[in-house]
Amino acid sequence: MDILKTAELIEKGDLRHSARVMRSLDDGDPEALEVLKVLYPNTGRAWVLGITGSPGVGKSTLTDVLVTRFREQGKTVGVVAVDPTSPFTGGAILGDRIRMQRHATDDGVFIRSLATRGHFGGLTASTRGVVTVMDAMGKDVILVETVGVGQDEVDVAKMADTTLIVTVPGMGDDIQAIKAGILEVGDIFVVNKMDRPGGEATLSQLENMLMMEREGTRCPGWNPPVVPVSAANNQGLDDLLEAIKGHYDLLHENKAQLMNQRRRERAKMELMDLIQTRAKQVILKRLEAGHRLEDLALSIAKGEKDPYSVCQEVIEAAFSD
Repeated sequence: MDILKTAELIEKGDLRHSARVMRSLDDGDPEALEVLKVLYPNTGRAWVLGITGSPGVGKSTLTDVLVTRFREQGKTVGVVAVDPTSPFTGGAILGDRIRMQRHATDDGVFIRSLATRGHFGGLTASTRGVVTVMDAMGKDVILVETVGVGQDEVDVAKMADTTLIVTVPGMGDDIQAIKAGILEVGDIFVVNKMDRPGGEATLSQLENMLMMEREGTRCPGWNPPVVPVSAANNQGLDDLLEAIKGHYDLLHENKAQLMNQRRRERAKMELMDLIQTRAKQVILKRLEAGHRLEDLALSIAKGEKDPYSVCQEVIEAAFSD
């Protein structure tokens, strides 16, 4: 792979080379990381919108209609759809050819599916890299739709400028939200499928909970709104887009001070995640050499050693070089 040439073509919006690098990122190809190093200085222009919530709340439908609305505004859009991993193939169960098919022929939309690969938070290690590539391509808005699997789903807030938490009536997601600590990371809350029974009650409960959590929100001066929609019926989307724009405008006020602060936090988390991932790779590679990992595991299983002491020994050995 010609690193500089590939990066140049991606910045020109070349779909084939962009898709190739994204696939390489998902496969853990080191050359793809070299491309990211070249692309990174030319990123930071895209608006990253995270969309998360429990399975069955209609995130894909909402993403689909948001793509349509952003395209109507003349914005180019990237979509990162993080799907459950197939236990048999290791690939995404839901693919980009299945969902949002009507956007497939639109040159202004680029959709990429990623498998979770067992990551409980629903975000793969390559998700940030794919977002970087789409940003470098010149996409105005990047939607990151996550699988929604539990408490670690708040990971999406670490990489998004604006985070949408989606719920529906009748699923008890208000209780789940408290358990997951998700009230603190959501910028906008969406009650989808409002045509279902109990819609108004869910709306009221969520608003009341947010009123009690105002001081815990992560954006000073912003009270997260609760927006009722029915994405399948294209209802409430104008109000949702207005809320998204309102959050965007707030972050960009006063010389984008809040925006810069949020992106510093995002950069910090990204760096920490990369260090953690790289350190794990290095240590495991050393342990796997000469089957040392198996030997240590056997010693622990026999009760000859405890895992805590072994862990300390391994880390001290790795960083003493």
